[in-house]
Amino acid sequence: MTSASSREFTRTPSHFADRITANGEGGWPVAAGRYRLVISRACPWASRAAITRRLMGLDSVISQAVTDPIQERIDGINQWVFTAASGSPDGIDPVLGIHAIQQIYQARERDYPGGESVPIIVDIPSRTLVTNDYSKMTLDLATQWTALQRPGAPDLYPRHLRDEIDELNQSIYTDVNNGVYRAGFAQTQDRYEEAVKALFVRLDVLEERLAGRRFLVGETITECDIRLFVTLVRFDAVYHGHFKCNIAKLIEYPALWAYARDLYQTPGFGDTVDLDHIRRHYYSVHDKINPTRVVAVGPNPIQWLTAHHREQLGGRPFGTGTPPPPPLAEDRVAHPVPSG
Repeated sequence: MTSASSREFTRTPSHFADRITANGEGGWPVAAGRYRLVISRACPWASRAAITRRLMGLDSVISQAVTDPIQERIDGINQWVFTAASGSPDGIDPVLGIHAIQQIYQARERDYPGGESVPIIVDIPSRTLVTNDYSKMTLDLATQWTALQRPGAPDLYPRHLRDEIDELNQSIYTDVNNGVYRAGFAQTQDRYEEAVKALFVRLDVLEERLAGRRFLVGETITECDIRLFVTLVRFDAVYHGHFKCNIAKLIEYPALWAYARDLYQTPGFGDTVDLDHIRRHYYSVHDKINPTRVVAVGPNPIQWLTAHHREQLGGRPFGTGTPPPPPLAEDRVAHPVPSG
């Protein structure tokens, strides 16, 4: 949302912040088959949850629903909905029995005043919205679901690195993850320039950090890498042009671009990305920024599969663990990047 007083984009805090925990404290215990993760492949916050679910091997434990990338106008508000294009032939999610996720929000809190965001986790038996707290959601998938994670799952939030991860996550969120939105939705020149300059200062810092190390913290993939990746993978396709984040392109940063390709080619990352959904959502839905709703066709996604040579820096993506197996048939991306 945009603050009327400052004309600055301000993100609404997650309203439903219940947690699913190993001991069930708060009423939501970890359980196989009980919960459904609802995402849009266009949304970077939802992508974080999708990647974490894949990496931890929770695919068969937590089912996943994918909305259409183009929101539907319902009662004057853009709503995430299920359609044939998103894998629901009759426009109804087969597990939750809904067309729009608004139904889940309204069932949890009648006259809920906020926007209906993704990702959300829903309790299937009661069709109750458990959480839309995208920040805590991925941390809990990594730390609370350990009993049901696959053998060889990575430790995305190692105890001895948590302070460093938390500090880095905060700067990545403020200047990069949310920074592109602050630039793109700014309503004054000064607010736009403030956001876009902070974004590129942070990218410069991250470029320097990654020039001599393969991952952001430690020798393996952590929560930090997931949070940065979801913005980088969208950067040249939508943020550079659509959000006017055009001081430089991702491909002009040698370390960041190689780092992003390294992650993209790692099982669990690129196999959750749908660049077609990403482009169509941003250019079609943000009609105040792009009133023609013409969707950009580039850049060529084949670039994501080019050699990155980051393995020369050492480190192992999964540490002593192993990569996740291929995605379940129902979770495969409809528009994968062609392999050649």
